[in-house]
Amino acid sequence: MSTNHQKKPYFYGSNQPIDFCMRKWSMLELNRLSVDEFKETEKTPLVIVLDNVRSANNVGSVFRTADAFALEGLHLCGITACPPQKDIRKTALGASDSVAWLHHAETVEAIQQLKSEGYQIIAIEQAEGSIFLQDFEVEEASKYAVIFGHEVKGVSNEVMQLVDACIEIPQFGTKHSLNIAVSVGVVIWDLFAKMRF
Repeated sequence: MSTNHQKKPYFYGSNQPIDFCMRKWSMLELNRLSVDEFKETEKTPLVIVLDNVRSANNVGSVFRTADAFALEGLHLCGITACPPQKDIRKTALGASDSVAWLHHAETVEAIQQLKSEGYQIIAIEQAEGSIFLQDFEVEEASKYAVIFGHEVKGVSNEVMQLVDACIEIPQFGTKHSLNIAVSVGVVIWDLFAKMRF
């Protein structure tokens, strides 16, 4: 009697066996860019603006997302932590070395600068007149500055008065609230996919 009890995996909801095995890519096969190569590569015409984000861990996660999708950079505003900072380094895993960033004492300063550089200013917020993320259409050759707000208070009312549009992530549970790092991942992937694919 055979002692080999391996079963072929099945597709979810199907009784058909899969005839292949999944294999994770090795680090070498991922073809990661060096920091210098990243700085020279073509960037996605998106910047992230953090409006008084209090958690350095969240800031570090945002750096990683910006690196993953080759964004132009981050604008860290108000109380938002800036590198070098231990908790940023812990979650950024080196992305704070590759992604360009600026600090502004006030978010309004960042918005004024970005508007003068031709960016469309988009808040991510639950607000009257917002556009659901899946319905937002990117315009060819446009560049966007996407604002994420404080973990509790959200994007400030002062900043909301200056935006060109507001995107809302539809939610269907009891909280209607996502961690900012999760929101950044959801929104940036969606915008990146619409721009690139």
